[in-house]
Amino acid sequence: MTFAWTPHRFSGGTLAFDVANSVVLRFDPDRRVDRFDDPAQLDLFVPAARAHGAERDLLAKLTPLSPGGRDRFIRLREEIDGYFRARATGLDTRERLASLLEAIAANLRAAESGDALDAATALSALRLVSAPEQDRIKICANCGWLFLDRSKNRSRTWCDMAVCGNRTKAHRHYRKKKEALS
Repeated sequence: MTFAWTPHRFSGGTLAFDVANSVVLRFDPDRRVDRFDDPAQLDLFVPAARAHGAERDLLAKLTPLSPGGRDRFIRLREEIDGYFRARATGLDTRERLASLLEAIAANLRAAESGDALDAATALSALRLVSAPEQDRIKICANCGWLFLDRSKNRSRTWCDMAVCGNRTKAHRHYRKKKEALS
């Protein structure tokens, strides 16, 4: 299956979240899509992240995964998602943090360079773990993606206003019109 790596796909605010968000509809088994199931899409992610990612200044030299690193990288992605999703919902994260740190270490050790996708994603996750403002880590109210709320008043509820915010507002408007007619 072919996907377009549009700017919306990089609305997580960090490389770590953009990688975690590569699973679309994560909690809907009937419609779940893992964009990285196709190795070609994993390779296409790299130039798209350089073009659209929030950490573009850190990603200027981003390179694809080393051969044989896919399984380790996917484990890192899942650990990122599990830890930060638990963190955003206020769950106990000690065990998840230990697993995330192990996955970060494994990817850093195996990466061919600091610019490789696995190393860059591991470093992005490490920056997030140590970020002082953990309350800025949120889950989109529409699609369930992780994102970093960089708004001044920390009030963002959607990963991307143009897509998820618009869909939610349109749905609310439709529902209100329908209720008014009945």
